[in-house]
Amino acid sequence: MTGSVPAAPRSVLLVEDDPGDVFLVQELLAEVDPALQVHVAESVTDVEAGDLLRRADCVLLDLNLPGTHGLDGLRRILRADGSAAVCVLTGLDDEHLGIEAVAAGAQDYLVKGKVDGQVLIRAVRYAVERRRAETSLLRLREEELAAAESSRLERGLLPSPLLAGSAVRARSFYRAGRTRSLIGGDFFDAVLGPTGTVHAIVGDVCGHGPDEAALGALLRVSWRALVLAGVEEPQLLPKLQQVLVSERHDPALFTTICTVAIREGDALVRLAGHPPPVSLLPAPRPAVPPVGLPLGVSADATWDALPVPLPAEWALMLYTDGLIEGRGPVEGEPLWEEGLLDLIVDERDTDLELLPARLVERAQQLNGGGLSDDVAILLLTSDSASVPA
Repeated sequence: MTGSVPAAPRSVLLVEDDPGDVFLVQELLAEVDPALQVHVAESVTDVEAGDLLRRADCVLLDLNLPGTHGLDGLRRILRADGSAAVCVLTGLDDEHLGIEAVAAGAQDYLVKGKVDGQVLIRAVRYAVERRRAETSLLRLREEELAAAESSRLERGLLPSPLLAGSAVRARSFYRAGRTRSLIGGDFFDAVLGPTGTVHAIVGDVCGHGPDEAALGALLRVSWRALVLAGVEEPQLLPKLQQVLVSERHDPALFTTICTVAIREGDALVRLAGHPPPVSLLPAPRPAVPPVGLPLGVSADATWDALPVPLPAEWALMLYTDGLIEGRGPVEGEPLWEEGLLDLIVDERDTDLELLPARLVERAQQLNGGGLSDDVAILLLTSDSASVPA
């Protein structure tokens, strides 16, 4: 298969102090490509002072210029613009210097007196293409390294629930809406407290950027520390609001949260502007306490608790609103909580291990594609809960 022809450059910067050589290069290029613009500078100093590199697709650089020695001129050009495509011009007895120039960063070298117009324009075109390819590869590599570093950092921020010694199991699902990201502003956690109560949280920092992701991770870690320190359950949300207010980068930033405290025989549910959890057993139904304000809206906000009786076999699903804000089965309407309950009923025979991912899959099908917001799901069950939902 024949390779593609490199795109024609639009302008060339010729750095040459010999008027005869300048005239010759201009004539050779004009014969092959009359539309090509040729700008001339007599020294590297003129190039640096006039900011001429920005307007040139390729630089034709004479290595024997006044004020430079050897490869000094090339190094100064590349320091001024590391992405410049440079072809060096050497004398008949300086071919070894041309080879050294390529090793130092030039794209090619040409020997004066041995080139015609076709050779010259071909060298210019391929120099431009090689530099573009090198720049693209370098940028791709930098993006890959940044993505890998971001992935390692974000993966480390995803929690491992601390439930050893309790009669509660946790299953989780997380998918960030932000492109090339593992976590967003949503967060979740579950911890066995010092008094034997299992505490769980799901939250959503408004926004989708890295700052919101960092704040969500900070809130989760702070909440875990408060639980493990034995802070009484009614004080967890007020303390967490203090953390949010002191750490947020924008005074208008708020966070919605659902907390659950599981004791023997019941669970206490508190909502701070967040969708209610769903009790899956014996039949799907929402646990809807009075909905308080999101954290960060009012210093005087309060969050009342709703006791939810738990049977011998129970299952509670906490989730963020990214799961229900995509398109639902009714034209023009989001899925909302009612649509989610219908999906859960449809999936009543799905293994609990697979249920969170299956619900997200169903929500994406209804939405006609990926969900734009972050989705976090935390499914808590008793050890005695049967496997089918």
